[in-house]
Amino acid sequence: MQKLFALAIAATIILAGCVDKKQPVVEHKTSIPIYSEVQSGGVRMIPVMGGKYKVWTKKVGDGHIKVLLLHGGPGLTHEYFECMESYFPQSGIEFYYYDQLGSHYSDHPTDTALWSVERFTDEVEEVRKGLGLDSFYLLGHSWGGILTMEYAVKYPDHLKGAVISNMTASIPDYVTYINKLRDLQPAEEVAAMKKYEAANQSDNPEYQKLVKKLYDKYICRLSPEWPEPLTRSFNHINSQVYNTMQGNNEFVVTGKFKNWNAWDKIPNIKCPTLVVGAVYDEMDTAEINKMGRVIPGAKVLMCSGSHMSLWDDQQHYMEGVINFLKETDAKK
Repeated sequence: MQKLFALAIAATIILAGCVDKKQPVVEHKTSIPIYSEVQSGGVRMIPVMGGKYKVWTKKVGDGHIKVLLLHGGPGLTHEYFECMESYFPQSGIEFYYYDQLGSHYSDHPTDTALWSVERFTDEVEEVRKGLGLDSFYLLGHSWGGILTMEYAVKYPDHLKGAVISNMTASIPDYVTYINKLRDLQPAEEVAAMKKYEAANQSDNPEYQKLVKKLYDKYICRLSPEWPEPLTRSFNHINSQVYNTMQGNNEFVVTGKFKNWNAWDKIPNIKCPTLVVGAVYDEMDTAEINKMGRVIPGAKVLMCSGSHMSLWDDQQHYMEGVINFLKETDAKK
């Protein structure tokens, strides 16, 4: 044992002699940010309804212009907005994804009393508070456009501007127009769809094929396949939310918002507003232009795509929205 101890001491002395005593000690330096809390890549779960539930949000980019996105459906997800990542941050725009209550990444309560225009509007305000957005823009697409109109009237104080994308101010008007579009299709196809609808068989595979043909004309005109984020969002739809609010299909609205009409409300929107429409949209371009006249000082961006013009007329859509945000913010 004593011999082993002596050998260890000798080895330590030899190694110490090999060290250049004049060599400075180099401290490890890091170029990555140092945080006081664990980071989640911008993801936050925001409490709503007094903390009873939580909704998923994610911050992307950093900038003076802050935009909260409201997805469509009802019951779809933020995922089809992922194309924004290729445009907004590069333009100095900070934006926030947000899956509404019941949507894929958020809590999934089953109480259908929760699915109402009024409660969802109040939820947007809870999310604004949770994210600390004291001065921000709303961009609502489709059903999210309904929420944008309602929010702009009810909670105007922190809103710097609004983008109402691909949504008319009246569900009854929407139903009238989309059925006009369907009636332009081959008579045998229209008759088949109405037969399945009358029998409450909207889940029939033949009916779904006919719906897909219309979707390829008026929802997204990119072929042969829709972009993956858009398909993923549709695959993640919460049917309970959609069916409760809308009904079983796009053409016969039987849900809670079937009588929703905001034509008498939108003249009270006071913030700068951009209304977006598209030539092949399921929303009537005449009504989109009318909204531009009825909302004080509103501007209209008309795209050459369809309901998802953020995908099938992407350059025009993004340029128009970004220019509106920058020009509006420069005046503030």
